[in-house]
Amino acid sequence: MTTTPEQPGSYWYADDDARSTSVMEAMRSYRAAEVAMRRRTQQAMEMGENELLVLRFLARARLRGSVVTPVTLSRYLGITSASTTALLDRLEKSGHLTRSPNPDDRRSVLVTSSEKSDAEIRHTLSAMHDRMMGIVRGMSEDDRATVIGFLDAMRDAVDQIDA
Repeated sequence: MTTTPEQPGSYWYADDDARSTSVMEAMRSYRAAEVAMRRRTQQAMEMGENELLVLRFLARARLRGSVVTPVTLSRYLGITSASTTALLDRLEKSGHLTRSPNPDDRRSVLVTSSEKSDAEIRHTLSAMHDRMMGIVRGMSEDDRATVIGFLDAMRDAVDQIDA
């Protein structure tokens, strides 16, 4: 009987499984380091996870020229509108964001990050971001495409998990 690469018990299958496991372990290790970095950032900025997520979301929206409403943030965070309002109240009071009337819909407001917020995020995260960009800049175009394809596929795999 001949074994094929797909058959459990074949040498190829065991070797591929070991390589796959090493990739998953590297991802877990990266994820743990990222969680620890987020915790340190939260402590340094004296904010919770959702506050930082909102500020980063708003900073990216500003760069893209996108408008953000509280409903957009509620959906992004997966929290109620009441929780979003309380979160925005705290961030506005601390000077990290502003709310202004939405010119397209008088019933809603637009939310934007403040210069203070953007500067604080840049100060706190810029060195780490520069180190990470240095790694990516050193990659070949094919390597970047492989990593992006891998991460997109992994995101799709975890997004399919039922709540």
